[in-house]
Formats: sequence, C-alpha cells, structure tokens
Amino acid sequence: MWSIVCLSLFIAVSISVVSVNASALSVLLRGEERAEEVLLRDLITGESCPSPDPSLYYQPVIGIVSHPGDGATGRLSNSTDASNIPASYVKFVESAGARVIPLIYNEPWDILSRKLDLVNGVLFTGGWVKKGLYFETVKKVFEATLARNDAGEHFPLFGICLGFELISMIISEDNDICEPFGARNQASTLQFTDITDIVGSVFERFPSELLIRLSTECLVMQNHRYGISPRKLQENVALSSFFKILTTSADENNEVYISTAQAYKYPVTCFQWHPEKNAFEWGSSLIPHTEDAIQITQMIANYFIREARKSNKRPSSQQVRDNLIYNYSPTYGGKAGYGYDQVYIFY
Repeated sequence: MWSIVCLSLFIAVSISVVSVNASALSVLLRGEERAEEVLLRDLITGESCPSPDPSLYYQPVIGIVSHPGDGATGRLSNSTDASNIPASYVKFVESAGARVIPLIYNEPWDILSRKLDLVNGVLFTGGWVKKGLYFETVKKVFEATLARNDAGEHFPLFGICLGFELISMIISEDNDICEPFGARNQASTLQFTDITDIVGSVFERFPSELLIRLSTECLVMQNHRYGISPRKLQENVALSSFFKILTTSADENNEVYISTAQAYKYPVTCFQWHPEKNAFEWGSSLIPHTEDAIQITQMIANYFIREARKSNKRPSSQQVRDNLIYNYSPTYGGKAGYGYDQVYIFY
C-alpha cells in the first residue's frame, strides 16, 4: 500500500515538474510575459500548445521541371517525347513536408502556366540538356519566378547541378558561361567563402559542428562536367550582381568552382552538388550515406520548404490533387546498380 502511495506521489510530482518546465520554456520563448501570468493562464485554460502561424502555408506544393529522356539512357523508354523526374528529388521535397506537382517540360505553356499557379516554389533538377525546348521552358519558369517575387509573392527556387548551370546561362545571357570541370562521381567538402554570410542563407540553421565537418570531410556528392569558377562569376556583371558565393569546392584536378550560391534579392538558391542524393540514391558507392550526410540532405530540404511556406498562394485543393505526382508511378531503374534508383517517366 505504501509503495502505491509513493508511486502516486512520484507521478504527481513528475507531472507538476513537467508542467512547470513546459511553462518556463514558454516564458523563455515569449519573454514579454511574466512567469506568474503564464503559469496562471496555463493552469486555468489547460493550453500550452502554440497556434500555427497564420502567415505561413502548411500545405506547400513544389513544382519540379521534368528533364528530357527516360532518366536511364534508353534502358526504360525509347520514346522521343519521354521526360523524367528522378524520384530522389520528389522524396527530397516530401521529406520536409511538401508535395510535388510535375511540370512536364514539353507540355503546352498554357498548361504549364496553370500548374505554376498551383505551386509555392520550383526546383530545377540535374541533367545534361542545355538547349531547345527544355532550355526555353526552364527560362520561362525562371522568368515567371522572378516576376512573382517582384510582384510581392515569396516564391523560392532551387537549382541543382544542371539547374544552376541553366540559371547562370539565363542570367548572363551567355550560353557558354559554364566551364569544364572534372567532378564526375566525386564526394567532396564545401569551403565557405565567408562564414558570416550564412546568416539568412540555406546554411543558417546548421549546427556549428556540422559546418566544420562540411569543410573538412567529404559529405556532399558532386557529379558534373561543367560549372562556374569564382573568377568567371565575378567578371560577369549580371551574375555577380545576382548571386553571392556561399561555398566553393575543388574538382579532381584541384580546380575550384562555385558549389553553392544564393541570390541577393530573390529566394533563389543554387547548388552544383546534389543535396538529394545522400538520403535517396544508391547507384554509386561514393555517395555519402553517413548520419552527417543524411542530416545535410534533411536540413537543405527543410530550408527549401520553410521558404515555400512563406508563399501567399493558396491554390484550390482539388486542382492540386488532380495534378500531384501521386497520379503517376515511379519506375525502378536501379537494377543495374548504377544511375537513378527510381524515376517518374512522362510521355
């Protein structure tokens, strides 16, 4: 009997301590309120959960532009109209709490434009095509992104690998702006140009110890033949006024290129490396899969979707559902042990 009484007292005290600690924490987060007022209110109302921020959108949708081909150099489809989105980019977005609408690059622009009205941000994937209809579609989507931001909407864009190269070509109006680099299938570090520049950037919420490991350990995956050197960017007025350099990396020949850049005026962030691969691709033994590498993928995705939640666009729920990537099925393309593990193919 005594043990039951003691246990009851312990539980009561524990609950009291937890309640006090939770209320004390709320005081720290809301420093303008006095501790007695918070404790009294919580006791009376029984409420301690913060309300969602009404200025944020908690159902964000990201548009991902498809890339020409089947994503597997003809192994899955020989259709000339086929395009694809590697499933790793979709999972990357979904892992941070957003959904995806595919922006199929060779659809008529009026259809693409309507789909753009349903999304809260855009992602350009890696790939290899730099001309023709694909380039023109990417250019239109990029210009629409800037226009929406200029009109007062917070509309973020991520450009990854080829996406960064295409954006650089569009901004500079120079289709030969990119330089050759030997960074195929290579894990690398990220060297920060100025650690104070991470404030307000994609790296802002990274723990300090992870930032150190990023600069000393090969935690990110590079897989590209082209890029832009810091010198080339600084010499181009259009590019240097648009982007600030956050990190650089060195290729296998120790040639330095820009690995992360962020726009001064717009919520546009570009990566020459692949933040989506660490957690979601297995076709290369060199892709980092350590706990630190997975945390990098997650934190980069979190930043993107955190930015998308700032969008004031509130699209029709039914129209969103009608266009979501859930209406398609991914294809397993990794049986050969290389390339993308899964791809969404569009015809």
